[in-house]
Amino acid sequence: MPLSRLRLAAASTALLTAACAAPAAQAATPAPPPAGAAFDYQIGGAYDPPEGVKVVTRDHGTAPAKGLYNICYVNAFQAQPGAEGEWDDDLLLRDASGNVVMDGDWGEALLDVGTAGKRTRIAAKVDSWIDECAAKGYQAVEPDNFDSFTRSDGLLTDADAQDYIKLLSAHAHEKGLAIAQKNTSELSARHTQNGLDFAVAEECGEQHNCGEFTAAFGDHVIVIEYTAEGLSYACGHWPRLSIVRRDHDVVTPDDAENYVRETC
Repeated sequence: MPLSRLRLAAASTALLTAACAAPAAQAATPAPPPAGAAFDYQIGGAYDPPEGVKVVTRDHGTAPAKGLYNICYVNAFQAQPGAEGEWDDDLLLRDASGNVVMDGDWGEALLDVGTAGKRTRIAAKVDSWIDECAAKGYQAVEPDNFDSFTRSDGLLTDADAQDYIKLLSAHAHEKGLAIAQKNTSELSARHTQNGLDFAVAEECGEQHNCGEFTAAFGDHVIVIEYTAEGLSYACGHWPRLSIVRRDHDVVTPDDAENYVRETC
């Protein structure tokens, strides 16, 4: 075959190869929640979203809200209160005396993500919840307590937490779900390496650190405040974000005495 035809054939093959590879290369990361959309936080119980709400977070055991962008909450780094028995005993973090290390504010046992083997076993259980989220029609997942290493009395490190969340983010993406970085503003700059697509920031208005999230995630930051002061500061300084104030226990409107929901 003449050299010119060889070159043409080679070029055609290269173009065909590139065209075939393009869909895989362009396989999009699942879309995060729309920036600045009206938001409601319903992890304490599902109810009809208020008028205008476009994004809602609910617990993984609950059905998503029809017609909205739904975020699926999973407690990924700690056991739910009283649920320690649902985990293998060696997966609960223990101090030098053998006592389970607790998050005192919420009465939750920390999970031991300090070794690769334990991370894999813990991730397998949490991945099963992520599978539930995907099967129910959620668009994203919110793994809570990424910052539990800060409550571990030095037994866990941020590197342990990041190695673990990379397992969850990879699985979430395989299932077509976006995945949030929950709090832990000090690790925001590493969100790409950790596979995290948007942020859910509690009390960044109260703590005056919403900018630590927006520096990494742009406007793809959901803000949850629990005080009037925090809401006022967040709305005054970051009005383009999705911001809501909820009561601390995130109850449903049926609990009229304690239910709080306010926005900017």
